[in-house]
Amino acid sequence: MSISFELDATSRSDTGKGASRRLRKTGMVPGIVYGAGKDPEMISVAHNILLQHLEHEAFYSHILTLNVDGKSQKVVLKDLHRHPAKPFIIHMDLLRVSDSDKIKMHVPLHFLNEARAVGVKAGGMLSKEITDVEIQCLPKDLPEYIEVDLADLDIGQAVHLSDINVPAGVELLQLALGEDHDASVAAIHAAKGSKGDEDTAEEGGEAEAE
Repeated sequence: MSISFELDATSRSDTGKGASRRLRKTGMVPGIVYGAGKDPEMISVAHNILLQHLEHEAFYSHILTLNVDGKSQKVVLKDLHRHPAKPFIIHMDLLRVSDSDKIKMHVPLHFLNEARAVGVKAGGMLSKEITDVEIQCLPKDLPEYIEVDLADLDIGQAVHLSDINVPAGVELLQLALGEDHDASVAAIHAAKGSKGDEDTAEEGGEAEAE
């Protein structure tokens, strides 16, 4: 079932560090909305409500409905500034989206069949090297996450970006940079002390002896 998010905000005119500090003391988070050819708009959002939304992974890669003083617009979360030592949000950046304009977003990877992977069942160790990817697509095609099936992955094998089945209309931006950017997403290595690991060590020793 698809999740939808609505965020109520209030426009604000006071700017600067002093104004932001005063706003945070009242339980509000300062933010900015920009994009879609419109002027940037300064807003404030209730901190406790924002934290509730942030508990959902989908909130970070989802089209959000932002209500500012009763007027609705579609946005995505582009940046979030957290306090380095305390559990609260300092500032948020929201990007307006247009149905006809592509957007760039980071979306999480969901790994399937980790325990059932051929290599894991054979005693190998799974290593996840990338947990999210940057994509480009129209707002209507924005996925909440992208699945990576590991069922057929064996010891000594890896899944690369080019192996991922992305949804229609979605482009992995890193692949657009060339073959050298086809990074490994996940791999299964022989466990230390296993026969595969010992064979590798013996081959290395023989090569050195030669």
